[in-house]
Amino acid sequence: SAIDLKRKYTFKCSGREWAGLPICASNMDTIGSFAMAKALSEFQMPTCLHKHYSISRLVDFFSSAAQEVVYYTFYTLGILEEDFSKFKEVYKASDNRIQNVCIDVANGYSAYFVSRVKNFRDSYPEVNIMAGNVATPEMVQELIFNGVDLVKIGIGPGSVCTTRRVAGVGYPQLSAIIECADAAHGLTSGRGKHGL
Repeated sequence: SAIDLKRKYTFKCSGREWAGLPICASNMDTIGSFAMAKALSEFQMPTCLHKHYSISRLVDFFSSAAQEVVYYTFYTLGILEEDFSKFKEVYKASDNRIQNVCIDVANGYSAYFVSRVKNFRDSYPEVNIMAGNVATPEMVQELIFNGVDLVKIGIGPGSVCTTRRVAGVGYPQLSAIIECADAAHGLTSGRGKHGL
C-alpha cells in the first residue's frame, strides 16, 4: 500500500503531459473495450480501444465520456486510407476530444507504415501517438524521428502468437524491450523525462 507506481511523462512530439500507471490494456477486441477504458481510468491506467467499433459508437464514447476517461483512452487505427478517414470523422464529430491515438500494425517494418505515421503527425501535431509493432532499436528511432511519442514493442513473442509461424518474424520480448528502451532513451538524454 506504500508503493506508488504512478509516473508523469512529457511526450516528445505532442508536448502533452500524462500522469498515471504505465500499464496499458491492449487493443485486442476482447480487451480494448469502452467498459475496460472506463474501469481502468479509475486506476489511472490507459486502454487502447480495438479497431472494430463503429463511427457512431466511437463518437458517442468520446463525446460523452468523462474527460478523465478520455484522458486514459487511445483511439486505435490501422494505416489504410479508410482508417484515416474514419478517425478524421470521429475526431471532428467528437469536438476534437481524442487526445491519444494508437497506430497499430502487426509488423511495423515498412516504409509505407512510417510514411503513414509521419502523415498522421503532420495532420494532428497535438495528439499523442503510439505506433508499432516493432522489435529493434533502429525502428524505434525511425518512428521517433517521424513523430511517435510512444512505441509499441513486440512482434511474435507470445506462446499463442501466430506471427512467427505465419510471417517468420519475431523477437524475444524482454530482449526487445531492453534494446529498444536504450535506443529511445539515447535520443532524449538531457531533455527531461519522456514517454518513449
